[in-house]
Amino acid sequence: MHTPALAHVVNTFRFAVTAPFDRVSPMFAPETERTWAGKHWNPVFAWPQPGKDVQGAVFTVAHGPHTSTWITTLFDVHAGRMQYVSIIDQVVATIVDVHVTATDPSHTAVEVTYSRTALDAAHNDDVTAMGESDLTSGPDWQHSIEAALHLAP
Repeated sequence: MHTPALAHVVNTFRFAVTAPFDRVSPMFAPETERTWAGKHWNPVFAWPQPGKDVQGAVFTVAHGPHTSTWITTLFDVHAGRMQYVSIIDQVVATIVDVHVTATDPSHTAVEVTYSRTALDAAHNDDVTAMGESDLTSGPDWQHSIEAALHLAP
């Protein structure tokens, strides 16, 4: 019996924000992300209680008919490094790796890499489409973060 291959995509996008590192880096913490990620981003913390942005935090996020479980695997806002693992059972496993770097005292560079793996071949096309969408996310993230920081016109 032939087991179909599972889709695996890795995509990176980059953008810059005209704001100091210490204002930009915290924007990638789950709680703070609520200020710019839109109404679909509503983490519900299982741990810690009450919810708090820390390494090891576990939370869920509803996505239409699915709920993803997230684990904060790396959380160092001061170093500009955050990483999250997200699972939608039987659909997709995702690693989100965030690097935030000061380019000068008033400019910050952001690099985000999404690694997605289908957990069932029936979702290969969905995972491929998510990966394609990831590639074009930079401008939306930049605009939303700048608006949350009151930088956008």
